[in-house]
Amino acid sequence: MQMLNLSIYAWFTIAVIVFKTVMTFRGKMSGDILALIIISALLLTGTLSDEEALSSFSARTVFVVGVLIVLGASLVHAGVVHWLSGKLGSPKTLKRAISNLMLSVAAMSAIFNSNATTALFINVVKEWSKKIKIPASKLLIPLSYASALGGFCTIIGSSTNLLASAFYHHGTGQTMSFFAPFIPGLACTITGTITIILLQKYLPTRKAPEESFESSDNYTVELLVPTDCKYIGSTVEEARLLNVTGGHLIEIVRFDREIISPVPNNEYIFGGDHLVYSGRIDDILQLRTTHGLVNATHHVFSVKELNKNRTLQLATVIRESSLVGQRMADIDFEKENDVVLIAVAREGERITEIPRETTIYPGDTLLFEGTKMNAEHLSDKLQFFNNIALPQQGPKTFISIFIMICMVLLSSFSVLPLLHCTLLAAGAMLITKCCTADQMQRAINWKIVTIFAGSVCIGKAIEATGLASTIGYGIAHTFSFNPFASLIMFCLIATIATELISNATAAAVLIPIAIDTAQILNANPLTFVIALMISISSCFATPIGNETNTMVYGPGGYKFTDFVKLGLPMNVTVFITNIIATCLVYPLQ
Repeated sequence: MQMLNLSIYAWFTIAVIVFKTVMTFRGKMSGDILALIIISALLLTGTLSDEEALSSFSARTVFVVGVLIVLGASLVHAGVVHWLSGKLGSPKTLKRAISNLMLSVAAMSAIFNSNATTALFINVVKEWSKKIKIPASKLLIPLSYASALGGFCTIIGSSTNLLASAFYHHGTGQTMSFFAPFIPGLACTITGTITIILLQKYLPTRKAPEESFESSDNYTVELLVPTDCKYIGSTVEEARLLNVTGGHLIEIVRFDREIISPVPNNEYIFGGDHLVYSGRIDDILQLRTTHGLVNATHHVFSVKELNKNRTLQLATVIRESSLVGQRMADIDFEKENDVVLIAVAREGERITEIPRETTIYPGDTLLFEGTKMNAEHLSDKLQFFNNIALPQQGPKTFISIFIMICMVLLSSFSVLPLLHCTLLAAGAMLITKCCTADQMQRAINWKIVTIFAGSVCIGKAIEATGLASTIGYGIAHTFSFNPFASLIMFCLIATIATELISNATAAAVLIPIAIDTAQILNANPLTFVIALMISISSCFATPIGNETNTMVYGPGGYKFTDFVKLGLPMNVTVFITNIIATCLVYPLQ
């Protein structure tokens, strides 16, 4: 059955792409669950065969992504990030600080996952900014942009590059070299850095979210249960003191300093209890009238007076987090992690709504109180950006760097395939004790691997159903078989699309079509793929377009418009540089 020269399977693939785009944009479903649904749908409908669909998990590129995550963890544990952070120096001007930061981060990002680079350097930059007396908000956007720019330069610089190289190999039978995108990527890195330096006056001075949380008096209310209170001996639920108008009971502090948090429904009330509420202060204070409570004699809810096993923790919500779109009141996150959400900040300002009743969005900064949470265990939900110590540099630092250099050289000169090189590097890291087996195991992020496999599956469906070739013929005909016009059109679509949907989805959709279009036009497919690799990762204009932007959005206290002001000129500069440099290095014909 054909409709507009497309089979029913091609139309179903289009429907799947639209579904994934909508769900990703709305943020209502975890990325890995969405990937599994898509793979299952393509398999069950016969759009892809069993072998084609399930081979997405065993694709060479998926394995490389997993191993690179492990290698990244090895570099961290060996002290490479600490060593590199020491090279930032003590610049006296913002211009110098931006250039030092962006070039250092870009170099790291070229051989290290750009998301991981950003995550690690957030803490470094926040401490460094205090040392050089420059607001962190003027440096965190350059950090995010530098991570993306450095990722342009090698095929392992970002997972998008690896995905593009896999589609290139599948579509042409040729293997992309390790440094294939290096010269265009380097040109974009240089022009991008210059652009930010020229636009430095537009880098905002924002209040960091932790400054909104400096005093717990600003967001918590403590009330004392007097000895003649009629609710003594009742449970908090019976007394209607757990969920109250304007807030939620987050802790009970007994007279003997025992801390009860989270507070269960059946917890009894005793005279002398301090009831600690989070929410709208004016509303909560009405409990003095309605329940006979009195003001606490002094504020006990502070870091210094907390039980040593309990602390305050700040975290920002990542884009793919399962917490997005949820309210803490509706899920078991607090109970599972023995914490309580006591405040939420968005765009650098504390939200006045009841914290547990607030719908969570990507980039929100959350303030928790409770036992210290496992940052690695929750890395698929939250990015913790305070009080995280980086491993110090030592002999293993330079051993790990040597191992990575050997991996790059072996791959660059085609001595061994990239997968073999990464596996050997991981083994060498283990043998030299740059990283332990346990650290490697904990570093593997199966969610990222699953999302990546889902993108591979979509790309296969676009090819297998003939959708790529059909659209390719349409594009070639529309632009009168002009390769340069077609290339510009692809890069323009990629630049716009990647601000709205995930990079992996954009790559899975556009690159197979671009390869077929290039072949129809008798043009060089590598030109199209390299230019698209860079365009797809050029997400500068919104805080949701790139995971690195989302990661600095909360810690920097930024507003949405901060990225628009700086990102649009960056998009234009990188777009022009990318087209010119790629066509010079890889002529279209």
